[in-house]
Amino acid sequence: MKRLGTIIGAGVLLTVMTACAGQETASLPGPTSAPPSSTQPESTQPGTSLPGAVPPTEPDRQPAVTPPSGGTEVPAAQIDATGVAQDYPTMVWTEDGGTDVGVVAQEGGCGKASAEVTEQTATQVVITLVETQPPKPAQCTMDLRFPKLSVHLDSPLADRKVVLKSEQRVQ
Repeated sequence: MKRLGTIIGAGVLLTVMTACAGQETASLPGPTSAPPSSTQPESTQPGTSLPGAVPPTEPDRQPAVTPPSGGTEVPAAQIDATGVAQDYPTMVWTEDGGTDVGVVAQEGGCGKASAEVTEQTATQVVITLVETQPPKPAQCTMDLRFPKLSVHLDSPLADRKVVLKSEQRVQ
């Protein structure tokens, strides 16, 4: 009889430990670096300036650290990111001879990111990264997503400065 109690107690203890270990494993954060750019969706979000833009099926969970295939990274010295939060992604690249500029935006919960060219001069291009929230509060996930967006310029970027700004809007 004593053995039966010991066996049952050990079984219960093993079950509890297994359940607790499973919870810890499930709550571990995902990878700390982005997957190779060849596996990341390269399409754009609705609201971008490119005609026929198609949203990716699922935005990246980590900000991009390299431009997508075919893109040329804009040097950090050519980017003014003082208009976005300190931890906002600042990866910028050009495509199609410099007339398309790609950026990494940030969205979370019920928000949807878009990018707009708000100014083009001979010395700079201002790109506003917008996160649009629904008009009524709703239950939303607490995740951050980093979609890659593109905007089209009137002329190639060349050596013009890219000024990034961000704002939130309600639909």
